[in-house]
Amino acid sequence: MKAAKTVFVCQTCGAQAPKWMGRCDDCGAWNSLVEETPQDPSVSAAVAEHRYARATGTLARRYADVALADAARIGTGIDELDRVLGGGVVPGSLVLLGGEPGIGKSTLLLQAAANLTSSAGPVLYASGEESEHQIKSRGDRLGVGDVPLFLLAETCVERILEEAARLKPGLLIVDSIQTVFSMRFQSPPGSVGQVREAATQLLFHAKSHNVPTILVGHVTKDGSLAGPKVLEHVVDTVLYFEGDRHHTHRVIRAVKNRFGAVSELGVFEMTGTGLQGVANPSMLFLSERAEGTPGSAVLCCIEGSRPFLVEVQALVSTSVFGNARRTAVGIDPGRLALLLAVLEKRAGLHLAGDDVYVNVAGGMTVDETAADLSVVAAVVSSVRNRPLPPGTAMFGEVGLSGEVRVVPQAALRVREALQMGFTRIVLPSAGATGAAAAAGDRDRLVGVRTLAEALDALLA
Repeated sequence: MKAAKTVFVCQTCGAQAPKWMGRCDDCGAWNSLVEETPQDPSVSAAVAEHRYARATGTLARRYADVALADAARIGTGIDELDRVLGGGVVPGSLVLLGGEPGIGKSTLLLQAAANLTSSAGPVLYASGEESEHQIKSRGDRLGVGDVPLFLLAETCVERILEEAARLKPGLLIVDSIQTVFSMRFQSPPGSVGQVREAATQLLFHAKSHNVPTILVGHVTKDGSLAGPKVLEHVVDTVLYFEGDRHHTHRVIRAVKNRFGAVSELGVFEMTGTGLQGVANPSMLFLSERAEGTPGSAVLCCIEGSRPFLVEVQALVSTSVFGNARRTAVGIDPGRLALLLAVLEKRAGLHLAGDDVYVNVAGGMTVDETAADLSVVAAVVSSVRNRPLPPGTAMFGEVGLSGEVRVVPQAALRVREALQMGFTRIVLPSAGATGAAAAAGDRDRLVGVRTLAEALDALLA
């Protein structure tokens, strides 16, 4: 009997090779080729066409003749999750939720599933990583009562779809996509072929039956979603569940959303009864801030459409080794190096022989350039060992020539800082007029044009 032919498939880009190689020729990834058995050629084209068919006999329709269906969003009962989704789950949508192990993905989805049973009807929770008893024990801890929530410990995608066709649920949850396999392939679960096949079958089931589906995805060591990139392309929404397991708060970011705004942020707090939404993240991140401490600055940042305040800490100390260290947690290390070079050149601070450590307190990650002014202020405050004036918040981008540039949505940042009780806000002068008109308070705003003016206003 002739042995089945095998190929080596890159787990990053899906390219195939006749033999194993250390480096993929297509994408350049190292040690990404895995031996797999190709699809059985006995599967006819008619069968393949049937499993992907959404409708038969469809014809192209004129744009003006297409009527918009009244597909109202379904609320999950968790305000922070609804915010990131754009107002709730859209019927027929496919959502991918990724995060590190133990971050709380299954806990959040079990809470959402229990809440959705009252508005969407029965919910099918298919898990390939846990047994029904394990899910039930977590549900008892979360306070899940007698609701039409159906648990299925299954890894075969065909069996999951059969059960979904029998129950006709209002929501389908698959935890996780890396553990699901199709009987049409002989490769192991989690491989490129299996992930692509399972995601495609779930996609067409969601679209043809108008059933919202949520997939749980694993992440790699660098924090990106595991599996082929087609997995992120095929879904409607991609959510990242982030947070430090040593902190109680968690953050959900939307990096792709066909039904809402991207870069939205939802903040949760892990408690003994599950994840609870945080209505006021500014109070959470500033709750343990000590007043009058050198090297501490308050930043008014925005994620999506949501403003909140975080504490930026800096510590500058003399280096005991030849090469000074530059460590950044919560901000881009390259951005920190750029700002330190601006301070050396434009402000006359000699930091070449000092170790500089910058941290965004609470485990938060800030990507926008509006954090430049707070990082600079915290570093200078630590160098001079002088605390910033109490009740002061700031935001602004610092350019290479030492100018302070305007950042978007200044009025939202100012309004949030004023509501939190801050009495002095340092911001770019180009946006001070508009922010003052929107916030209705000009006396507490300090507009600066250059880095020197900002340091004089903060440490005069």
